[in-house]
Amino acid sequence: MIRQNQAIIDLNAIRDNYRLMVSQVPQDVRVMAVVKANAYGHGMLEVARTVEAAGCRDLAVAIPEEGAQLRENGIKANILVLGAATDAAAETAIKLGLTQTVFEPDTVKALNETAEELGLPAYVHIKLDTGMGRIGLRTQGEAEALALALQQAKRVKVTGIYTHFADADNVDDNGEINDYTQKQLASFEALRACFDPGIPAHVSNSAMSLVSPQAHFSMIRQGISLYGYPPVKTNLDFHHALRWETEIVYVKEIAVGDSVSYGCTFTADKPMRVATVAVGYGDGYHRLMSNRGQMLVEGKRANIIGRICMDQTIVDVTDIPQAKVGSRAVLIGTQGNDQIGADELAGWAETISYEILLAITARVPRTYLPVQ
Repeated sequence: MIRQNQAIIDLNAIRDNYRLMVSQVPQDVRVMAVVKANAYGHGMLEVARTVEAAGCRDLAVAIPEEGAQLRENGIKANILVLGAATDAAAETAIKLGLTQTVFEPDTVKALNETAEELGLPAYVHIKLDTGMGRIGLRTQGEAEALALALQQAKRVKVTGIYTHFADADNVDDNGEINDYTQKQLASFEALRACFDPGIPAHVSNSAMSLVSPQAHFSMIRQGISLYGYPPVKTNLDFHHALRWETEIVYVKEIAVGDSVSYGCTFTADKPMRVATVAVGYGDGYHRLMSNRGQMLVEGKRANIIGRICMDQTIVDVTDIPQAKVGSRAVLIGTQGNDQIGADELAGWAETISYEILLAITARVPRTYLPVQ
């Protein structure tokens, strides 16, 4: 590696975060690991292999292509495609044993026809839209129509029923779920009654898993907490799995009145020592953090000054005399006695930790610390 800009993924943290969630639910409740979108930027294959080795039997992806990549690389666990099943993906999904999401009778009929042609079963989970407003059936009439279609589709095997909460991480001071989430849960129970009660159910994401034991059902879905960022307050010791670091490539002195970077948005009001760091928005380091974010350099916080460029960022190291060319700059992670998490970057960038982790581009190489 020539450029010292890398994301270091601790697979031990991934494993431990998975095991921690398993320890919080009853033994008969399974934990589905959500590895969509390249495992939230952490590496889908590496994360899938890690949790599968730790006993995980269920994975979730967003699109069939992700599921196909897992199968082609030897992953044996059940794989749920969270996106809507499509005619274009039917043959591939059935051949690879991917579980597809259904909520319309016509989709079920089409899957059954393809499965008949292939001589294979088509595995599906039923999706209920209880208030998220994206995909899923919404009414009792729609539920009854789907139930009838499933009864008639002999090749289609229903292995789950689920919904997704829109506001589960918005809890009160006592950690109780809000009225909207309660309404969604009640809607799920009502619509679920239209189907075989023996179908395994899962509704809880990371937030709901931690605040609402009554919503565990047969399985919970572990997303962002798998990577160390539980979306609600908890005493559980989840560990950040990703560290992002780079290096200082230039250090110089600037005088009063000197400006740095595009647009001259920062002008020195005193003599300063500044460093150019090898990272920019081309690496996924959000431009919105310009003049407001920080990095760790030699164990101390260095303020970003001026606009973040595509490939470089400038920081103030006036009070960090040890900073020099080659010094490590930690964007996400711990250095010395301080730590910057993706959630703190999200505050500066006016977004969420999910996007911060996902935004790290492919030109930032991932290095993996193997499970010990």
